[in-house]
Amino acid sequence: MPLLAVAGVALDQWLGEPRRAHPLVGFGRVAQWLEHRANRDRDATQLRRGPALAVRVAGALAWAIAVGLPVALSVFVIGLLPWPLNWLVHALLLWFALGARSLSDHIAPIARALAAGELDRARTLTSRIVTRDTSQADETSLSRAAIESALENGNDAIFGALFWFALAGGPGALAFRLINTLDAMWGYRTPRFFYFGWAAARLDDLANYLPARLTALSYAICSHTRSALHCWFTQAAAWDSPNAGPVMASGAGGLQLVCGGTARYHGVDEIRPLLGAGRPPRADDIDRALGLVRHATWLWLTVLLLVGALAHLIA
Repeated sequence: MPLLAVAGVALDQWLGEPRRAHPLVGFGRVAQWLEHRANRDRDATQLRRGPALAVRVAGALAWAIAVGLPVALSVFVIGLLPWPLNWLVHALLLWFALGARSLSDHIAPIARALAAGELDRARTLTSRIVTRDTSQADETSLSRAAIESALENGNDAIFGALFWFALAGGPGALAFRLINTLDAMWGYRTPRFFYFGWAAARLDDLANYLPARLTALSYAICSHTRSALHCWFTQAAAWDSPNAGPVMASGAGGLQLVCGGTARYHGVDEIRPLLGAGRPPRADDIDRALGLVRHATWLWLTVLLLVGALAHLIA
């Protein structure tokens, strides 16, 4: 599996995500169909306490179908194929689950636009990766948004998939990607999804719990370790996400930058806890954040190869 992990990462760097006929598009359509069929609160404009349990159960069943069937099919196919075709499927499933090149392709251009003084272009590019309002954002706000996205999505797009690939091969990586996708589709605290998306949100938190903390540790090892660990242990609990908090606090602390703080969502300023330590971010810090994610990726692959070699020697 360690060599297959390297192969999956190499495929991601070489090919990136599919530009046409992306499998996640089809998965998203199936998920939308399931939600429309199963969600009794899909037209709700306010929370209704009465059907809460029934809607939560329906959401959990829809989640089990959406995730369980593709993962079971992948296990079945791998079991049928001879070596080395089954190994190829493992590597392809990891490639599907990874998004390292996509992460860089979306975030690096923001740094280039800011460096060129193209503030409007940087605002447009940033609005494609975050939900906050960027129409009036300055260089510091845009840099902070890009860095936060790079650090948090390092876990979602890379390390979570590697973690579950190490435990369960290609089907594990596939399951993680689908779980993460359903959380992005259903895991909202709106009347429509508050109950139906409860299972998707909680199960995503569970699937990310260990990977997020290993990601935070990786960021600390690959940057200013003492600052990263201090920020992680003292600041992460204040963040509203139990998994994004450790990742972003460690990453910001390791880069010795201050992230978090005020951000505008739907015309309203939201006061978020501060994460990290040091100075406010600048445009050139975006590449530093992407570099930290790359170094952490190399660290993960090195550890996987060493563990695999050790296991082979013991066997």
